[in-house]
Amino acid sequence: MSPSNPHIFQAQPGGQARREKSIFWIFRIATYVVLACGFFVFGDIIIKGSRTVFQSEFPFVNTTFLFTAPESLYVFEHEGVKREMGDREFRAFREAEEARARSEGRVPAQIRAQSYVYSAGGIWPCIVGTVLLVVGSMTIALSLGVSSAIYLNEYAKEGPGVRFIRLAILNLAGVPSIVFGLFGFGMFVIFFGWNVSLLAGWFTLAFMVLPVVITASEEALKAVPRGFREGSLALGATKWQTIRKAVLPYALPGILTSSILGIARVAGETAPIMFTAAYVVRDKLPWDVESVSDFFFQGVMALPYHIYVVSSKIPQNEYTERVQYGTAFVFLGIVALIAMTSILLRNRLRKRYQW
Repeated sequence: MSPSNPHIFQAQPGGQARREKSIFWIFRIATYVVLACGFFVFGDIIIKGSRTVFQSEFPFVNTTFLFTAPESLYVFEHEGVKREMGDREFRAFREAEEARARSEGRVPAQIRAQSYVYSAGGIWPCIVGTVLLVVGSMTIALSLGVSSAIYLNEYAKEGPGVRFIRLAILNLAGVPSIVFGLFGFGMFVIFFGWNVSLLAGWFTLAFMVLPVVITASEEALKAVPRGFREGSLALGATKWQTIRKAVLPYALPGILTSSILGIARVAGETAPIMFTAAYVVRDKLPWDVESVSDFFFQGVMALPYHIYVVSSKIPQNEYTERVQYGTAFVFLGIVALIAMTSILLRNRLRKRYQW
């Protein structure tokens, strides 16, 4: 068909077609802008953070930064050489210099050092505290959330009461995290008397992510064909046996999706753990306690709160910057690792339970 005689069903150029094409390009450009911003932010963290975490010499990983506690950094000149030392190393160095000076029969020279808070040592207590908070809170949230979803979808009869509960759950999903933090502080820290502790942080974070877990778990249960239930009941299984054997296994991939969403929110929250679980500095690790009960009723350090303190509560300089980016880099890696574990488990279950 020649261009001068187009086909009757061929799209004709006109104002509507140009508007459609313009809208298409607006959406496309907006998508690319969002992706570019994401790549810029994460790329900046990865590039600058990797300089703190990795090193050119064996073992190629900054083990001091990953496996020691935060310390103050002391920068000073000694015998014409600029030195940078952490708090413990600086104290030992100063004592050694004073002992050497006394042994030589001279007055010890005063070492003038500039100190920088949280700019030496590492973030090991923060890593441990973050992992404990995420694992503990998600265990509570999944236990309560899946149980609530099973009741709402399998046992509860549709009516105004159930619809009101679902509406309340949706509204709770939009409550700011600072409100959950104040709730946890008033309920668990003060009223229950748990003080600033792992237990208070677990329940506060669990309640914060509970609406997401309940909603996603209920949708996963609804996606399981009703024929599975009817076939199981027809074979003589009880209601609970049907749910446990014929429904839950096929809903687990969707439930794990809710856990992935929950992990991403729980791990990144600062306000709730600041009120209920986090300390600015804690040298002891959570398992360095005298009894099992002390483990649950102690505060911990956490990566998001550490980033907040280092970024906004102390004077900024070149030494704190590397700690900020290094901590953010490790934080992103831990969240990605936990989420990736859930994704792999979800994919494995999807292959195992197919209909």
